[in-house]
Amino acid sequence: MPSGASLEDAGAGLTTLAQVAGLTEAELLAMHGVGPKAVRILREALGAIGRTFG
Repeated sequence: MPSGASLEDAGAGLTTLAQVAGLTEAELLAMHGVGPKAVRILREALGAIGRTFG
């Protein structure tokens, strides 16, 4: 997960990449405190485990 404010802190309650994979990039970007850089980092992390956004 990206450093700094976590997705859990953003009020999403997301704590695993599997949970993140169930969302779209647009859904992540709509969360307070989640920007393009965080989405890019998450996309790379998901790719490393053979997953993509929902």
